[in-house]
This record gives sequence, C-alpha cells and structure tokens, in this order.
Amino acid sequence: MRGLPTFITICLAALLFSPGLVSGQDAAKGEPNPPVSPRKAVIIPLHEMIHPLSAALLERKFRDAVESGVDVVIFDIHSPGGFTQVTFELMDMVLDASDVETVAFIEKDAISGAALFALSCDKIIMLPGARIGDAGEIVMGADGAYRYTEAKSRSVLAQKVRDTAEATGRPIALAEKMTDKDMVVFKATHKEDGAVRYFSDKEWVALENQDAWEKGPPIREAGKEMFFTANGRRAAELGLIDQTVASRSELASTLNLQEPIPTLERTWVDTLVLILNSGFVTFLLIVIGLTALVIELSAPGLGIGGLTSVLCFGLFFWSRFLGGTAGWLEVTLFVIGLLFIAAEVFVIPGFGVAGISGIVLSLGSLVMASRRFLMPHSSEELAALGMDVLTVVGAFVAFLIALLVLAQYMSEIPGLSRLTLKPTVALEGGGVASGMAATSLPGWQRVEVGSVGEAVSALRPGGRIMVDDFTVDVVTEGDFVDPGTQVRVVGKQGAKVIVRPVA
Repeated sequence: MRGLPTFITICLAALLFSPGLVSGQDAAKGEPNPPVSPRKAVIIPLHEMIHPLSAALLERKFRDAVESGVDVVIFDIHSPGGFTQVTFELMDMVLDASDVETVAFIEKDAISGAALFALSCDKIIMLPGARIGDAGEIVMGADGAYRYTEAKSRSVLAQKVRDTAEATGRPIALAEKMTDKDMVVFKATHKEDGAVRYFSDKEWVALENQDAWEKGPPIREAGKEMFFTANGRRAAELGLIDQTVASRSELASTLNLQEPIPTLERTWVDTLVLILNSGFVTFLLIVIGLTALVIELSAPGLGIGGLTSVLCFGLFFWSRFLGGTAGWLEVTLFVIGLLFIAAEVFVIPGFGVAGISGIVLSLGSLVMASRRFLMPHSSEELAALGMDVLTVVGAFVAFLIALLVLAQYMSEIPGLSRLTLKPTVALEGGGVASGMAATSLPGWQRVEVGSVGEAVSALRPGGRIMVDDFTVDVVTEGDFVDPGTQVRVVGKQGAKVIVRPVA
C-alpha cells in the first residue's frame, strides 16, 4: 500500500509534464509558440449602383487584388443594388474565388442586389446600425409605377439566393425572404437536440417531421407583405451575418489583418472610362468622329480630320474595352461598315445595298459595344438598350445635320455632291450650269472616253477631276493619284467614270 501513492505521484507528474499537454509551448524545445502573423488584405469600395460598367471596374479590381497575393479581400459596400443579371455575375465571381477570403463590410446600407452580393462573401461584418436586405425584384410599368416582377423571374432569383445561402452557411429561409414578400419566416427548435432553425411557411407545410420541431412565432422582420431587412445587431442575432464591429480598426483586429489596410481606390483611368461611357460624351464622340471623318475625305493625306476621327472612335472603343462591354467583334463590324460606306461613295454609283449595309453595321457595332448582353432579358435591360440605341441614332442624326451645314462651306467634299442639289445658272453660249462650273447635264454624261482632265482632289481611288470647265466624280483602276495629276478617262460604266494617270 505504501507504493501506491508513489505510483500515483509518478503518473500525475508524467501527465503534467507531457510535451503534448504543455499549453503554449513548443513540444520539442519547450518554448512558447510564435504568434500568428497578421494577414495581408485590401479594401475594394462598392459605393454606387450595380450596372455593367461599375461591375466591370469591380471585377478588374478584384482580379488585381487576387493576383497581388493578398489573403483577404474586403468589399466596402454602400450600394442600393442594381441590375439583377449583373449582380448574379458578381456573386459567381466571389463564390468561385478559392485563393482568397472574401469579406463584405457594411458600414451603411447594402440593399437589393448589394445585399445579395454580400451573401456570396465568406464573411459578412457590419456596423451595428448598418442595414442589409430588401432584395425584391421590381420593374417599372408603362404607367411609371413600380411592380413586382413576374413569377418566372422571381423563381430564378429565389433559387439563386437559396443556393448562395447554402454555399456560405447562412439561414436559407431568411436569405430567400429578402426576395419574397409573400412568405413568412419563423424560428423553430428541435425537441430532442435543441437545434434552432428558420423555416418559411412554405417549407413548414412540406416538412415531413413537423412533430420533431417546436414552432415559434414569426420573425418580426420577416412577416407578410415585406422584404426581410435588418440592421447589423439584429442580423447578427439571427445568424445572417458573422458579427458586428464598431470601427475599421476593430475589423482589422477581428480578422487579424495588417494595418493600415490599403484601399484600391478608383484611378484616373477608371474615372476617364466612366466619363467616356456616359451618354452625353458618347453622343459627342460619335458626332465629332463622323464629322471629322467626312472633313478628312475633303483633303489629301492624313490631316487633322483623320486624326480627330481616329481619336474619337479610339477613345470610344477603348473605354468600352475597359468597361467590359466591347470586344474585337464590335471593332471589326465598325471597320467593315466604314469600308462599305466608302465603297458606296467612291466606287459604286448611286446609293444602295453597300451604303445601307455600311450604316447599319457601323451604328449596330456602336450599340453592341455598349452592351454586356446580346438580347435583353428584363425590363431594366430593355430600357438600357433603348437608351443606347437612342444615343447612337441621335448622334447619327446630329451628324447628318452637321453635314448639311458643312455643305454650305465645303462644297468640294468628295461624294457630298451626291447628297446635295446645286442651283443651275446660265452659261455664256446658251448653256446652263449647276453651281459655278457644271451644265444641266451631270458631269459623267458630258465626259467621253479619252478625255483628259486634272485631279482636283486625291483619288483614293475615288475623287474628282476637272475636265474643261466642269468637275466629274471618278475612280481609278486601283491606283492612288495625287491632286494636280493629269488623268485620262479610260472607261465608263453607267455613272461610273474610270480614269488612269497620263503616262
């Protein structure tokens, strides 16, 4: 019996000093474990409506943040939401991100699509008085009043929210209640293990083991005829968000982040892209670009008109590239449209299929360059498409008006004579002339094969020549001819006059 206390003492000493039970010490060295080093993070602001352009800028910032090697990306959200389909794209972007932890930080409001975007993040942290929710999908009717969307659209939205809440471990019924004002959500407690769960009235009716749960009263923020909306304190109580903090410093401490946390602010390039994508600036770029292009055609070589046109359309497509709404297809269609128009003006007589096709391709490409979708799927997308079409068509009408003004001062613009009608005046000897140097007969009818004239504009390959005392619209056989060069008429095909430089 005397050896028993000794044995117990030895056992207790062995347990007490066992390396596996020495708390806060290294098992091999007996030294304290080093503290976990703070993680690197960046903040990306979302302080505006969610639309194709703002989403493209956000996606680029997120991609840059991930490529920089940070551990945590914090979305500083203060937004009223926006386009449903664009919100879905942002949610998928965050859900698919596996290399970083994503945090939705809400200091003020995350409403509608912004709330859904927050649901897709790994963590949601709010200030106690901030708000989240009210994500019901509404549309404006013909009378200007807002209405609940049709059941088909609501079903897609509800399923997306349920899937997102399940993926991020949040109460599915509360998340869905953000989008459905007709359902009611209540709290239920399991009778055996005490587990707490939120059910909607629809789920409760379909629940097979109702007897295993004790049904509680409805959640006051999730009653009938209302979209679920809660402040940070209440959302934390219900388990919809992870926690609340009092400040950004507390946020950094909670997440174990290095301070100060850098913010990926909008750069001057982002600001310029936003300005260039605005409706008014888009209108000006198109009008000035087309007008400058016509002015360039009135002079040989690459002059101020050509440079201005290249600058305008270059800025237009560059801003759309960075805005995520344009690709090389739109640029290709625009260039092909201009080539069709040039062929119609300088090569093919009259105005027909090539010219109309060129205008349709050019204007269509400008509209396509402003859209992220091929066909509108909602009323908001249809309205946005209508505004883009109105901007482009309005710019083209303004361009035509500018042409009429230019025709008063620049009568020698190649091809412009086909769009204007000049008055006739009497000529010495009994003839009549149109303007200052043409008879009542068109120039192509007065000139004969073998006639020699002088190019009064560059022939590229189309242009104008002077024969005797009148001018004629002509084309070369493919060569470019400088102004002042002597040319000979070598053929006529209807109103098309073909010339060749005199050897």
